[in-house]
Amino acid sequence: MSDALRALPPVDAVAAAVEAPRAVAVAAARAALAARRAELLAGEAGEPDVVARARALAAASERRSLRRVINATGVILHTNLGRAPLAAGAQAAVAEVAEGYSSLELDLATGARGSRHDHVEAVLRELTGAEAALVVNNGAGAALLAVAALAGPGREVVVSRGQLVEIGGGFRVPEVIAQAGARLVEVGTTNRTHLADYERAIGADTGAVLRVHQSNFRQLGFVEDVPVAALCALGPPVIDDVGSGALVDGLGDEPAVRASVAAGAALVGFSGDKLLGGPQAGLLVGRADAVARARAHPLARALRIDKLSLAALAATLRLYREPERARAEIPVLRMLADDGAARAQRLVAAIGEAAEVVPAVARVGGGALPLLELPGCAVAVAGSPDALAARLRAGEPPVVARIEAGRLLLDPRTVADDEVEPLAAAVRAALG
Repeated sequence: MSDALRALPPVDAVAAAVEAPRAVAVAAARAALAARRAELLAGEAGEPDVVARARALAAASERRSLRRVINATGVILHTNLGRAPLAAGAQAAVAEVAEGYSSLELDLATGARGSRHDHVEAVLRELTGAEAALVVNNGAGAALLAVAALAGPGREVVVSRGQLVEIGGGFRVPEVIAQAGARLVEVGTTNRTHLADYERAIGADTGAVLRVHQSNFRQLGFVEDVPVAALCALGPPVIDDVGSGALVDGLGDEPAVRASVAAGAALVGFSGDKLLGGPQAGLLVGRADAVARARAHPLARALRIDKLSLAALAATLRLYREPERARAEIPVLRMLADDGAARAQRLVAAIGEAAEVVPAVARVGGGALPLLELPGCAVAVAGSPDALAARLRAGEPPVVARIEAGRLLLDPRTVADDEVEPLAAAVRAALG
């Protein structure tokens, strides 16, 4: 063992054989030598190539961890995969703004300082019927800002017990209210809340009534809640968190943003990267006085949206001026309508005998339309599903599939047309 340890090459010699920046090569050499020493001390036989191991470690360290992947899961708004892919126009807008400086907070007509909200406020007012609008960095931030601005320290926020939800990542409505400094007042029961419950709870300390869309679950059976219009008639400002941001008709039972605005909600909040099909963002639209209070709150700066997300959001919103164009060009809306059957046939033809088309059901994901099943098809690939899934994730490009009933499935609904050939090639490589 001592001889084997002494025979290990020095760090510099291994690093010199690794084609990588000096610091990366040295770190990889040290890691490879340390691993080999540990193996020798454990009594492991064999003579592995330490240089090859160092090269592999260097290559892995140089590879970006945030990379494009092919989503073959059939989950359209897959949170782990970045939710909504952007429309081509939104991608181009991001590239243009990223390339150099931008008019983020500059009024080009006057040369005076402008507001980043100006880039989206007009189109949001047009699309929703709201008096005013602002945008922050995500949906949770929009909810926090709305409660802090309209209620805040020492005031009460009235919420139905059936809406005290927790969504992904441990985001809980009661904790948002607490972080805003307000006091939570629960009304009704888990399954039924009546208008009279709100009426009894509202008093001099009421800052706002909060209505929360149950994004990632539904209550069925003996249930009742109060429509937003009835809440708006009670007097205190209403914050309506509608979740996914439905700006076109035909998206199941997702609440329409325009309907909440028309009902009189002071602030209506929704996400940018769900059914809207844009980047991560939290949008607030509603009455001018309420939006002004939110914009003036100190949290607004802490939660402000960055220029790249703002560029993508503005481009996405402009597509909604023509609903049919939005359905054709926004990937999320397109995937809701296209089951991918033609892409499934192309995949089977390109993969070969190991693949076959089978019936399957896709999902929306991202906390949107949780009960909606999207019937269609998938491509089942023969072989050990766990091993195949691991090899696909480790490939280039990485592919994320799903395992169902003991089979690996590739759902073409979430695969773009230009991804079919790379996906087929990745599957053939994984099959060996």
